[in-house]
Amino acid sequence: MDRSLLAYASFLSSGFDRSLAALGPGDRWLDIGAGRGYAVLDYYTERYDAMHPKGRERRGKKAQAVAISIEDRRDARWHEAAARLAPGQIRYLSGKRLREYSSDELGRFRLISDFTGGFSYTSQLSVFMEKVLALLEVNGDFYTMLLDVRPENHRKEDLPRDTQLLTEVEYGDGSDFGVCAWLRSIRCAQVTCEPDTQTDRPIELYHVHKVCEDTAVPALETRQFQAGTPPLRRFVLERDVAPRMRAVR
Repeated sequence: MDRSLLAYASFLSSGFDRSLAALGPGDRWLDIGAGRGYAVLDYYTERYDAMHPKGRERRGKKAQAVAISIEDRRDARWHEAAARLAPGQIRYLSGKRLREYSSDELGRFRLISDFTGGFSYTSQLSVFMEKVLALLEVNGDFYTMLLDVRPENHRKEDLPRDTQLLTEVEYGDGSDFGVCAWLRSIRCAQVTCEPDTQTDRPIELYHVHKVCEDTAVPALETRQFQAGTPPLRRFVLERDVAPRMRAVR
């Protein structure tokens, strides 16, 4: 889907807009599942600066941005902006999944965003998060979200009867663990989970702040994956991980 930067600021966790506005010319931003890259292009407009006057002088020519998409969906707007901006200011990569890019190809980033991109579609969620954290600088931020997921502090029984959860993380015995709890169990990550209060649909917004390099993501096994937009996915904590997760809850 092709969304504007305003949509990102409206629907991702509340800190995303501030994190983006705080980037300087020496920083880098990665947008996963960028589509036509409109959010990236919006960042380089005068309208963006007019809406974010605080820190405008410090931002200077702004951060470098890299947009990733499975398919190359660039249109004339992208090519016109690339010709106008300094060489290398924006990059568009396509044809591979995030995990298939090497760290040398992508580099490191201060900010990573994923608005119903790979985090919502991957069949290997723990592998995806390992890659995101490897690309993120210490003190960098990752913002993402999930549709139709059990929010933190909600029980399945509290959700509308006709709700079909699209992403679940469970213990091996089938009892619920939850996406937020799993993210919070990642070493070297501070995680904030927010329910989307703008809708009755169960949507959760995530902000992952990397605090040190020695990250460790609890491994998940994929038990169910049914293609869709987004797909239906059920993940299970691997056997050697589940007992430790129960112990800390």
